[in-house]
Amino acid sequence: MTIHKEGRVLLAVLIIILVGINGAVYYFTNPESGWFTISVIASLIVFVLILQFFRSPARPVSDNDIQVIAPADGKVVVIEKTIEEEYLKDERIQLSIFMSPVNVHVNRMPVSGMVEFFRYHAGKYLVAWHPKSSTENERTTMVVKTAGGQKLLVRQIAGAVARRIKWYVKEGSRLRQGEEFGFIKFGSRVDVFLPLNAKINVEVGQKTKGGVTVLAELPGKSNES
Repeated sequence: MTIHKEGRVLLAVLIIILVGINGAVYYFTNPESGWFTISVIASLIVFVLILQFFRSPARPVSDNDIQVIAPADGKVVVIEKTIEEEYLKDERIQLSIFMSPVNVHVNRMPVSGMVEFFRYHAGKYLVAWHPKSSTENERTTMVVKTAGGQKLLVRQIAGAVARRIKWYVKEGSRLRQGEEFGFIKFGSRVDVFLPLNAKINVEVGQKTKGGVTVLAELPGKSNES
């Protein structure tokens, strides 16, 4: 288990702040009052809570051209047909994964392929399960074209707690299935828009593991390496 790069500076600053707070408590209060002990315990709890937001477990990088793997740890909250209006302009199966504050926040490529389209949108911070969060919240939209010609749209969505989306791709980038493409600080949601002929392998309420759980299968023959 390692600490993700997005959290290293924040955690270092947090340590300095907590050390300063505990030093002040020790200096300005009576040691026998117990306030210093309470301060230290509270500081440790805060640090551990923030630390777990930025854990980055190693996950295998796979390459199965018909499987669509989960882009995030979390829980499946939506599986429904919808019209994707930003880029694909057609009917799709939308599969949404909600990332709670206790989940790993790393986002991984659901398929191997080339990034055909990428956009960042500033926006609101509605709760992630709000019906309008996918079109009004801070978000990114990425369309990946596989070697077999299939196009998948993946959308990172910030929520009420999350205030920062990070991405490490651009149009023309080629990434393998399971590779890291982004990070959402403190949780939120990731949507995947699948073709209508995809075979869905999960159900609403099911927990997912980013880079591991197979969400769906695309039509075609697998060339897994």
